[in-house]
Amino acid sequence: MDIGLPVTSSCSREHQKIYQEWFALADSDGDGRITGNDAIRFFGMSKLTRPELKQVWAISDSKRQGFLGFNEFIIAMQLITLGQAGNEITADILNNIDIQSLKPPQMDGLDVLLAKNRPSPKKNALDLDVAPPAQVLSSVQWFNSKSTKKIPLSSVTSIIDGLKRLYMDKLKPLEATYHFNEFVSPSLTNSDFDAKPMVMLLGQYSTGKTTFIKHLLRTSYPGAHIGPEPTTDRFVVVMSGPDERSIPGNTIAVQADMPFSGLTAFGTAFLSKFQCSQMPHTLLEQITFVDTPGVLSGEKQRTQRSYDFTGVTSWFAAKCDLILLLFDPHKLDISDEFKRVISSLRGHDDKIRVVLNKADQIDTQQLMRVYGALMWSLGKVLNTPEVMRVYIGSFNDKPVNEAAVGPIGKDLFEREQEDLLSDLKDVPKKACDRKINEFVKRARAAKIHAYIISHLKKEMPSMMGKAKAQQRLSDNLEDEFIKFLFKSSNALPFTASFPLCNFYNINPVRF
Repeated sequence: MDIGLPVTSSCSREHQKIYQEWFALADSDGDGRITGNDAIRFFGMSKLTRPELKQVWAISDSKRQGFLGFNEFIIAMQLITLGQAGNEITADILNNIDIQSLKPPQMDGLDVLLAKNRPSPKKNALDLDVAPPAQVLSSVQWFNSKSTKKIPLSSVTSIIDGLKRLYMDKLKPLEATYHFNEFVSPSLTNSDFDAKPMVMLLGQYSTGKTTFIKHLLRTSYPGAHIGPEPTTDRFVVVMSGPDERSIPGNTIAVQADMPFSGLTAFGTAFLSKFQCSQMPHTLLEQITFVDTPGVLSGEKQRTQRSYDFTGVTSWFAAKCDLILLLFDPHKLDISDEFKRVISSLRGHDDKIRVVLNKADQIDTQQLMRVYGALMWSLGKVLNTPEVMRVYIGSFNDKPVNEAAVGPIGKDLFEREQEDLLSDLKDVPKKACDRKINEFVKRARAAKIHAYIISHLKKEMPSMMGKAKAQQRLSDNLEDEFIKFLFKSSNALPFTASFPLCNFYNINPVRF
């Protein structure tokens, strides 16, 4: 299953050299990114209409980063070639043609610009090395808190860069002043902004979580174990890497380029049950998968886990872009612990999808009854008026058991699989939107936290009786919260305070 854009490696080396020269010319500031202004100037030489060029940009920048890298630039050039040939520019047009046969597009006036930018043959190598190359300020440099140099707005060439700058200049000082990282959420790092979108799989043991990932990758990842018993006993992050290897949790949690530093708060007991599996794969360049241990039932969940399983799940849920709850026809019951895990996902309802896996193990009549029973069980746990989307299928490498489900069931599974794949395809495209949404939620939460801490500080005596005042405020925190809200009703909308109500054990219904 390929849910990414066409691989640009299918472009011939000769054409890649041409595009490399064009890319360097189009990249006005030499930072390796084609911004919107760069694209307007360069793509305009193709003489395509403005709506056509908008479509080229939208398809090339499928991740909605706000800029084009070299691979995306090649895709844009291929789309322009097809547009100049009279084809309608659509998202799947490159999947239906031989990319090797595509020639570079005709760009009016490009040869003149290339001739001007090529070095003069009169200058020797020594002349060219006299002036040092221009230093380009990367996002890593200006994101460093030790740097005090102001960065001009023109250096922000992507939405992610803009979020980083807003966080460093505006939000992080507020969080540091009121210790937001100690109360609510750790401070964000460079890796939190640059991380690839994540998809987490949750479910009871033997519902096919690891097999589902293997089915998408078409191969097994390092350290994967599949069996009818509870085989996956740890949280496994499956991500792209230069070679196949497994990295222990204690190591991955302290790596600055990985967005998992916040997991250190769950202690060494959890980190010993956490690992990262890396492997080179086209799909993993777009999406990171989180494979979780099967949710146990009864006392086993509470006594045999040496760490806060629900807390870890909630942490990953906040970071993930999509959460898949897997069931199979023989495990429809939702235990108390599984109910707690699902309840910990509250606030992330838009990310949750339900998958009824291994559906070809029963016939059509039984499947109808199983689907009804699953919806009834979910209705007891997910307190939402809307019907949860349930994908039905058998997500493994084996052919569908047509003898059990019949031709109608096989056709149903194929359509459901296409729908789920379409949902997964949208994950990289919507990743930037989600980061903006999470950033706005964090900014609101930090603002409310600052108001609350300021109010509590004002209620503290300046000289004597601080211990008693602290105890009184802690015991009557909900009343103090209400008092604070009524005092700040003009400056603070009530609904903005709801994200922190759970943290302070306050019932928002009272407002």
